[in-house]
Amino acid sequence: MLDTMALALGAATGSFLNVAIYRLPRGESVVAPRSHCTKCERVIPWYDNIPVVSWFLLRGRCRGCGEPFSIRYPIVEALTGIILLGLSLQFGWGIGLAFAFYFACSLLVATYIDLDHRIIPDRVTLPGIVVALALALVSAWFAPPGVRWLSVQNWAVGTLVGGGILWLVAWGYALATGREGMGGGDIKLLAMIGAFLGWQGVLLTLLLASFIGSVVGVGVMLARGGDTKLAIPFGPFLAVGAMVSLFWGDGIIRWYLSTLL
Repeated sequence: MLDTMALALGAATGSFLNVAIYRLPRGESVVAPRSHCTKCERVIPWYDNIPVVSWFLLRGRCRGCGEPFSIRYPIVEALTGIILLGLSLQFGWGIGLAFAFYFACSLLVATYIDLDHRIIPDRVTLPGIVVALALALVSAWFAPPGVRWLSVQNWAVGTLVGGGILWLVAWGYALATGREGMGGGDIKLLAMIGAFLGWQGVLLTLLLASFIGSVVGVGVMLARGGDTKLAIPFGPFLAVGAMVSLFWGDGIIRWYLSTLL
């Protein structure tokens, strides 16, 4: 019963995330107006806005004008439902789950906006840093199992390390090449990741993101005939690394330390 509720609640949240992904880069409100077709402006009624299901019933098109809706909509909704289910199994139902789910949703929104527009809005990352501080402040009154980022000290150090590392990398790259290789959005995203996961999570996230990004980057470069000037957004790789750290970070760190002993 709880698993089904997690999937349904997550999918419904994913419907809202789709709105945020579309509107935030355009500077629009995520609250008003109601969801509507961007071509004919027809307001989408509730029965055409059921997460995942409605897209398939409508065959991915607006009921009014036939304008196609992106397959991304049901993908984001289904993925958000799966994420909430996984987090509920990992952390249980409680305030820790609420914070973890907020973090995961922020990563999801940042990923898709970065893929579309090569930007990560401050409206995603900066509130996330504040929410992580709230988590640290209230951590004295609860201690959900499996949550390791709960302290003001971890929040402060993680935020500074996360933002500082990428700032130094971006500064060094610009100094060496004369061109910008990493935007401020990536820096703030890693600062937010550090705020939630602490400095250990930052290092693991950055390691995983760099490895995955290198593999994907080399593959894309070879597919394009050796083009080394293709700009690939780094935010999605940071988000994937952070999600791996969120779910399995403690186990990975313990395994790594055990290999050194």
